[in-house]
Amino acid sequence: MEIRVRGGDSFWGYSQLFGVPIQLLLDSNPGINPQALMIGQTVKIPGYVTREYQIVPGDTIWQIARTAGVPQDTLLLLNPSIQANSLRVGQIIQIPVRVTNYMVHTSRPYDYGDMLEDLNTLAEVYPFIRIQSIGTSVMGKELPEIRIGIGSKQVHANASFHANEWITTPVLIRFLNEYLLALTNNGSIRGLVMNPLYESTMLSLVPMVDPDGVDLVVNGLPSEEPYRSDVLAINGESSDFSGWKANIRGVDLNNQFPALWERQAEIGPQAPAPRNYPGTAPLTEPESQAMANLTWNSNFSRVLAFHTQGRVIYWGFEGLQPPESEVIVNEFARVSGYEPIEYVESWAGFKDWFIQDWRRPGFTIEVGQGTNPLPLSQFEQIYQESLGILLASLYM
Repeated sequence: MEIRVRGGDSFWGYSQLFGVPIQLLLDSNPGINPQALMIGQTVKIPGYVTREYQIVPGDTIWQIARTAGVPQDTLLLLNPSIQANSLRVGQIIQIPVRVTNYMVHTSRPYDYGDMLEDLNTLAEVYPFIRIQSIGTSVMGKELPEIRIGIGSKQVHANASFHANEWITTPVLIRFLNEYLLALTNNGSIRGLVMNPLYESTMLSLVPMVDPDGVDLVVNGLPSEEPYRSDVLAINGESSDFSGWKANIRGVDLNNQFPALWERQAEIGPQAPAPRNYPGTAPLTEPESQAMANLTWNSNFSRVLAFHTQGRVIYWGFEGLQPPESEVIVNEFARVSGYEPIEYVESWAGFKDWFIQDWRRPGFTIEVGQGTNPLPLSQFEQIYQESLGILLASLYM
């Protein structure tokens, strides 16, 4: 929601009037000097949308504000051209509406377009989030990263490294929405007040690492060539892609990192495949390159990679993980009910590489249980289990 600056206005006044933390106002308007507001300048107010109202006989600004449950001054801010003492019947005015419910609907088959639509909606209502592209997929789809918070501790989480594990993407999108709701409404999640976490932590999210693969599993064959013919050939001419984990070129993105990649290459397929083929060398794929560049250019304190399935959390790699990893994973296990597993006969994963090169905590979280892709009937349980882990990752 946008308003126009009047004489005597201030960010502190807007914060009091709309009940929004002043830091969120500042971060929603990065190009504005709050000490030098100019009359007529546009200011974004996070956590609000507007609705239209048509004036009827007998209306007054006071009555409209009282009925809408908002301060009278908010109507005057939103409608600077109206004359409060001479409303005209039929006149259309804007009324501010505080957002108190989810803006996204994630319990559905969820493809790349759904994610972009939801991120655009959230960015419009919550302009203090920062969205950037970290690269593109094989088919040219932008890979968005969302950042939220201003703290020195940097926590990163990602999802859908594997195509048929797409249910992890709406988990992160719903968490983002719930976190934003709590921040703008000065609220809490599971008894934890969120605004101090915004001040102490910067959260980075890459909700869909493999958009081409996700679209293949959710929507079926692409129309574009050579991708259509190539994936059919890799999949044995079958149009059933429910077992497809790889990117559109048949490379498993979570077997692409330089953390004992050679061991993984020895035991995996030797040619493009629906799953487990690590490529001809580490970081050959644009999606894995984008994740590596993001990590190199950031200062992540810890990373969480959400996968399916098994209800387990892998947290070690070759004995290189720091002692704090065990403390953190035990808390993750407590809040989720998942089993922590230190080692597994697998290499070249994103969390393996992060632990190896940074000696910081990294976790692969296998949500849900069953056969991939997991059914949407599991989504609510998966979300509640993941919510505990995501919250713990912010406050620990």
